[in-house]
Amino acid sequence: MSNPDPNGKPDAARSSNAGRYLFLLILGLVVGAIATVMAMRALDARKDHFPDSLMEVQGWHMGQLKTAMEQNRCGATDVLPHLQTLRMLGNDLEPAFPDLRDDERFRTAAAAMRATTDKAITAPPLSCGSLAATMKSLGDSCKACHRDFRG
Repeated sequence: MSNPDPNGKPDAARSSNAGRYLFLLILGLVVGAIATVMAMRALDARKDHFPDSLMEVQGWHMGQLKTAMEQNRCGATDVLPHLQTLRMLGNDLEPAFPDLRDDERFRTAAAAMRATTDKAITAPPLSCGSLAATMKSLGDSCKACHRDFRG
């Protein structure tokens, strides 16, 4: 019987390199995925999260006002804390968006939002109908700014 292997090993005993290549390919994909996630997190850490956070908190308080209205809890004691917080957050609009600070439309929209919350705080809504009107005017002031500046 002739054996083509010069070392005398049979064909079944020869190891294949395909398994090694497959292992290295999988290892490379895993290391690449981990490196990509690390790079994305590093880039995200450099981002200023203040503007997004401010909008998120304002949205949450508007949602709480909507929930209070849906639950028929429209008394001043239920809605005033959220309105006061919205007013205080309104003071942070210009610092949160420093690139828009000099834009007259942005300053006007921010001032309108603060004026709307001031009006709602000085004459708090005492019924769900008046809360709905207050929320509509607050929403309109938010939409005016978002229409012009939201990307």
